[in-house]
Amino acid sequence: MAEKFEYNVCVVGGAGHVGFPLAVALASRGLKVAIYDIDGAAIERISSGRAPFLEPGVEGPLRDALAVGVLTTHVDPEVIGNSENVIVVVGTPVDQYMSPDPEAVPRAVGSMLGHLRPGQLLILRSTVFPGVTRRVERLLDPSVGVDLAFCPERIAEGHAMTELFTLPQLVASRSERARERASRLFSELAPIIIELEPEEAELAKLFTNSWRYIKFAAANQFFMTANDLGVDFTRIRDAMMLDYPRAADFPAAGFAAGPCLFKDTMQLASVTGGTFALGHSAMLVNEGLPDYIVRRMESTYDLNNMTVGILGMAFKAESDDRRSSLSYRLKRVLGFRAGRVIATDPYVNDDPDLVSLEMVLEQSDIVVIGAPHNMYRAVQVDCPIVDIWDLRGGGTLI
Repeated sequence: MAEKFEYNVCVVGGAGHVGFPLAVALASRGLKVAIYDIDGAAIERISSGRAPFLEPGVEGPLRDALAVGVLTTHVDPEVIGNSENVIVVVGTPVDQYMSPDPEAVPRAVGSMLGHLRPGQLLILRSTVFPGVTRRVERLLDPSVGVDLAFCPERIAEGHAMTELFTLPQLVASRSERARERASRLFSELAPIIIELEPEEAELAKLFTNSWRYIKFAAANQFFMTANDLGVDFTRIRDAMMLDYPRAADFPAAGFAAGPCLFKDTMQLASVTGGTFALGHSAMLVNEGLPDYIVRRMESTYDLNNMTVGILGMAFKAESDDRRSSLSYRLKRVLGFRAGRVIATDPYVNDDPDLVSLEMVLEQSDIVVIGAPHNMYRAVQVDCPIVDIWDLRGGGTLI
């Protein structure tokens, strides 16, 4: 007799930036979805109809799903065993030595083994070190009858509730049945399903993020070159791109940060045994940009006797996520070079050291735009401003 399950889907790690919008999106399609997470505060916030972080377009569908009972929240792992499809979304960070932890996902799955039941489909959605899917396969007892698939997330923060419904979904498994089941589930959202082998899908996700990181590094290297030669990078970039398709994807200069691009580039560097020269070079350029900015400022200003203000501490525009933000690296470097450093951000609310925008503008002798939030385009600044993003126009020379 086939197993009966109370929920269509359980998202493990469902209060995070990847799992939460996915859970809401699946519930919006009428599936009965359980969010399981150990973060009790985030679970409480979700259960009250509020998103635990900024994600445009998610709160309306969240409240609708809660109201009709197709979405529930849980801190008890027992809900895992009551769900036909279990989607695992856990973080896969690198450590202080820039080495990935390939056991993060297997460890999470290992802690769930006692809750898994015959007939379930286990889906790994974290971005993983190559070979992790195979590692999890070895953890699963074939006699239990749990299918396994790897279906990496592909969204960008701030665009989840659009991209979950518009981007093709990669589905990978060594089992035809698991591929069919995962394809059927994600067809509720994605317009196109692309089937791969697990190792192909693992590398596809890592290649995507590394490619973006390398492109940003190229732009930042070109910015530094142009700036050192005393010419305007933005004018050059605009001239290159105008009606010229081969330069259409040339990024602007700016901090390439956040919890994914650097980390996934370092995962590739690790799996290649340290021979991923492009990735290491990109890391040196992108991670070195805050130091470059401070050196250039020191060549023009007496930073030792100045208060420097930083506008924006999130890792990207219109976000409250400060994970791996290079604005914090900038702040640390300035802490050694400037007389005083103060910082602000309209969205980040989990850093008690941040001050108001008014205080930064009133007390700073010079300001740096750390995150290009739209509000900074027109704010009145009465002191020199360093704007590598060219957010305010007028060039990017520093």
